Amino acid sequence: MRIDKLLWFLRLVKTRGAAQEWVEAGHIRRNGTRIERCSASVAVGDVLVLPVPSGVRIIRLTAMPNRRGPANEAQSCYEALDETAPSPLAAGKVCSSSKGDLQP
Repeated sequence: MRIDKLLWFLRLVKTRGAAQEWVEAGHIRRNGTRIERCSASVAVGDVLVLPVPSGVRIIRLTAMPNRRGPANEAQSCYEALDETAPSPLAAGKVCSSSKGDLQP
């Protein structure tokens, strides 16, 4: 399966066009090798390194999705290898008053 289609099926990006831009930017790695073409194929067992706003996400493909289904179906097709908690800043928590209260 093409990597742009896979990223879209796995709900890691909102549109396939956004997936194509993400791949062409050259920040995605498959099994340690930089991917620069949207037509690059991926298979079960491949490890993908993906840039996300909160840092880097590392996943291993455990199955190939047949469609862009619900989120729980998409998440069952890969396993996260980077079980780190996101930063509070990346989660959108900011101080809204001088008292230092955090807003969700």
